[in-house]
Amino acid sequence: MTERVLEVHHLSKTFGKNVVLRDVDFRVDTGDVTCIIGASGSGKSTLLRCINMLETPTTGAVTFHELDITSRDVNVSQYRSQVGMVFQNFNLFSNMTVLENCMVGQMKVLKKSRAEARKNAMQYLEKVGMAPYINAKPRQISGGQKQRVAIARALAMEPEVLLFDEPTSALDPQMVGEVLAVMRTLAKEGLTMIIVTHEMAFARDVSNHVVFMANGVIEEEGRPEDIFGAPQKALTKEFLSRFMQG
Repeated sequence: MTERVLEVHHLSKTFGKNVVLRDVDFRVDTGDVTCIIGASGSGKSTLLRCINMLETPTTGAVTFHELDITSRDVNVSQYRSQVGMVFQNFNLFSNMTVLENCMVGQMKVLKKSRAEARKNAMQYLEKVGMAPYINAKPRQISGGQKQRVAIARALAMEPEVLLFDEPTSALDPQMVGEVLAVMRTLAKEGLTMIIVTHEMAFARDVSNHVVFMANGVIEEEGRPEDIFGAPQKALTKEFLSRFMQG
């Protein structure tokens, strides 16, 4: 039986006079892989940042197990340990090794011992194929490897939901596949994920729910076979005709 984990209610976000999000509503159930697609500037990344409280919604709410995480008395660090995020540009600590990057959050936020944090970090670094590089600094590894470390770091916090903000857009084409392969594995294992992506084939094949955004609103959403196979809205059809290849 699926359980509602996260819900966005009538969320809007403005920066000065610029309206980036308008009255956005959607829900995520346990095990959902939700891909958010749309052109640059459609509000996708801002929506993800609002869900993770890196941006404060102007109006509306985000609920996690029916708790409004926009309320002032919510411990945002604790919430972020349950709803993790993988960024476009990795955001690794340059002065720390691969292993230390995956340990620090566990020790500071989850209050794990160094030994426990190390054991957990090693488990996830092995999972993403980065265990041989535990003593490397970020400058010594490739972009694809950095992103796999970033995924391991997020997984080491053992989140209930993992957010991905265009995780392959900063990578060279040959590195994209190695990151998507890790994400495919996570999807098969049942991790609840919300993924902002421009990888249309990945969105079509891996998600069970697709959200198409345009001009700060959800223009169309549904099952991938419906959105990609029989889109109803003109903007969706136009977008997919430009971005789907083959």
